[in-house]
Amino acid sequence: MTEACDILISGGGIAGLTAAAAFGSAGFDVICVDPTAPVTERDVDGSDMRTTAFLQPARGLLERAGLWERLDAHAAPLQVMRIVDAGGEIPEPRVVRDFNAADISDQPFGWNLPNWLLRREMVARLAEMPNVSFRPGTGTRSLFTRTGEARVGLSDGVEVRTKLVVAADGRHSPMREAAGIGVHTTRYGQKALAFAVTHPIAHGNVSTEIHRSGGPFTLVPLPDWEGRPSSAIVWMERGPRAVELQGMESAEFEAAMTERSCGLFGPLKLASRRTIWPIISQQADRLSGERVALMAETAHVVPPIGAQGLNMSLADLATLLDLAEAHRDDPGTAALLERYHAARHRDIAMRVRGIDILNRASMWQAQPLRDVRAMGLNALYSMAPVRKTLMQMGLGVR
Repeated sequence: MTEACDILISGGGIAGLTAAAAFGSAGFDVICVDPTAPVTERDVDGSDMRTTAFLQPARGLLERAGLWERLDAHAAPLQVMRIVDAGGEIPEPRVVRDFNAADISDQPFGWNLPNWLLRREMVARLAEMPNVSFRPGTGTRSLFTRTGEARVGLSDGVEVRTKLVVAADGRHSPMREAAGIGVHTTRYGQKALAFAVTHPIAHGNVSTEIHRSGGPFTLVPLPDWEGRPSSAIVWMERGPRAVELQGMESAEFEAAMTERSCGLFGPLKLASRRTIWPIISQQADRLSGERVALMAETAHVVPPIGAQGLNMSLADLATLLDLAEAHRDDPGTAALLERYHAARHRDIAMRVRGIDILNRASMWQAQPLRDVRAMGLNALYSMAPVRKTLMQMGLGVR
């Protein structure tokens, strides 16, 4: 059986679902496939307990995709990004610096939402779009391209003829491999724990990143949970320590995470199960091949620092969407895809390298190096023009 569409999206994660909604809202006929059905409930096996902070530029794209009106009521605004250095002899703050969105904008830095909820609302959006076919449980098996079109074989036996394949199928992308595009991977020996907590001290819409060793401990605001202030936590540690933490009983784990948080929000209480995943950095050699565009974790993976990961992905999508809308007759030409690569490659390379440096600094164990890190934070913060430039660069604006 053969079908046809304007754009086939391989990957039904948050980036792929957003892409399907965005291209569908722009009037393209879209098929989106993923071998795994999205988990859209909070407290079930397989749910993604991570959260996503959509930075300012992402909101416009979500509005174009018809998604923001679904997400707005669930979003926790991020007004202040607080960096805490706790790298002294004991785990307590010794340097605290606030980066306030009010210094550069009349809007928050961004808005934070749970990943499971994002999937729920995005799937609901696709269900109401007659020109978008979302097919969970169906994967891609083959790719054949030529100058005028691509043909993608699906796991259900269907062959799809399309003008453009958008590969958003993750760091082990079958479409990237089928397109013959290489990738460079850096492994840090770290893992990250992700979970939600409640705490007695309100977060005040402040995202707090605490540095000691092993990697950052980051608390990101969530709406209240069961009447108590709540935050999402990503706790990065060297692999063996992360596995040890994952295996702790709840009471022991709560004591450990409260100590790691320097007690800034009072005693932390688990409000979800814990998930764990490896930390890597990865970048594809190119962002495009014949009739194929790479985006999101298919194109780049970074450690979860500074809310860069998905926001880099949405910058990919915004660039590709603009190019496709300007060339509706054929959104997958070689010239268009070369322009896409040229527009995104340099920015991606810069951010991958920058986050790599920050992550390595966050892992420092030797006391002299941790002292250097604290002095560096103080020096950067004390220079107002530099501080403002860093905030703008983090948002992806100038």
